[in-house]
Amino acid sequence: MGALFGTDGIRGVANRELTADLVYRLARSAGYRLTQDVEYPTVLIGKDTRISGDMLESALIAGLNSIGVDVLKAGIIPTPVVAYLTKELEVDGGIMISASHNPVADNGIKFFRSNGLKLSDELESEIEEIFFTDPAELPQPTGLDVGMVEELIEPLVPYLDHMEDVINTDFADLKVVVDAANGAAFKLAPEILREFKAEVIALNDVPDGTNINQECGSTHPEELQEAVLEHEADIGIALDGDGDRVLAVDERGEVVDGDAIMAICGRHLIEKDELSEKTVVATRYSNLGLQDSLAELSGEVVTTKNGDRYVLAEMLEHGYKLGGEKSGHIIFLDYNTTGDGVLTALQLLKVMEETGDSLSELAAVMEPYPQLLVNVEVEDKESWQSNSEIQTAIEEVEEALGAEGRVFVRASGTEPIIRIMVEGKEEENLEELANQIKEKVEVELN
Repeated sequence: MGALFGTDGIRGVANRELTADLVYRLARSAGYRLTQDVEYPTVLIGKDTRISGDMLESALIAGLNSIGVDVLKAGIIPTPVVAYLTKELEVDGGIMISASHNPVADNGIKFFRSNGLKLSDELESEIEEIFFTDPAELPQPTGLDVGMVEELIEPLVPYLDHMEDVINTDFADLKVVVDAANGAAFKLAPEILREFKAEVIALNDVPDGTNINQECGSTHPEELQEAVLEHEADIGIALDGDGDRVLAVDERGEVVDGDAIMAICGRHLIEKDELSEKTVVATRYSNLGLQDSLAELSGEVVTTKNGDRYVLAEMLEHGYKLGGEKSGHIIFLDYNTTGDGVLTALQLLKVMEETGDSLSELAAVMEPYPQLLVNVEVEDKESWQSNSEIQTAIEEVEEALGAEGRVFVRASGTEPIIRIMVEGKEEENLEELANQIKEKVEVELN
């Protein structure tokens, strides 16, 4: 990643790192690069419920208009709806203002190409190069060539219609508790579930600009777990602030994570002969239990490095149709071009409806391996891969685990930390094995 873009767009504390001036210049640079071959370009903008969203939206609009790009304002809508509308409405790009599951002080900018896909590393690098050159080199149109703004009326309707075509059933027999995280899906999630005739109890669906992700949503499912038990619901759905990830809670109050959801949906699609190559794409953080579960039906898991953009790249390259992350970013590529929490929830409900099984019964198809994650603060996080002592320690642990476990070591992208994840069938051995690597990292990198 470069000086601006991280693993998922651009993020920072709003009005500190992510200032209106920076976003204005970013809009000019990105707008120019994304629309330079279009005569009358239009870019769609959506946002989540953060109080800083209006400020950053205004800066984006000013920057885009100043280089002759028209803006279609969609208001508060989830990230996957921005991706879908960008492609469906045939505009020239899409922008989502959100910091996803992060606290309210943070915000971020995510870009989509005209086909609804996130930007490649190469395209982000080109935008950064434009950003850091002399801004006088960018167009400065006047008169009738200055961009204009139009508000998109009822932006959720096309997506609702699309979901009705995709799901093509109803959930009249299911009671659902949905936690909208006081975020971008606060309106869409309860509404769409009611459209499918489910009995809906909505939580955290009254955003006030400051309460997004506040002790709620996919990063804090405790309230949802209690509500599912209290209301004797069939399932709980926990979304994040921008609606691109989802976790579920079964009727017993147990959390069903992204790996389990991929196992449930992947196996169901294999049984229906509807999963391309019988393959699910996951990241290196996904549990080995997912691999074992799919293997029972001759299915396969292909792994990529962390980040839904890399999952998507693998899917596009090889024609795979289902992929995602343990955290709940799950992509059904036949129906949308990015992680989509609402679509994933509907797909999970559809499996429940078609099989007649409870969510706990469905989740039992995957037995997760115990995992242990250890974080080590270091002075030098860059040299761990070239350090022979650390690599030897990793190899010794891998040998000890054999085929029934794995090790995953990486440097944090934002902190001076080395993350060590050890996974294996025998939980009592994991701490000792992780500490073997931890001790070596501490000695070698401090």
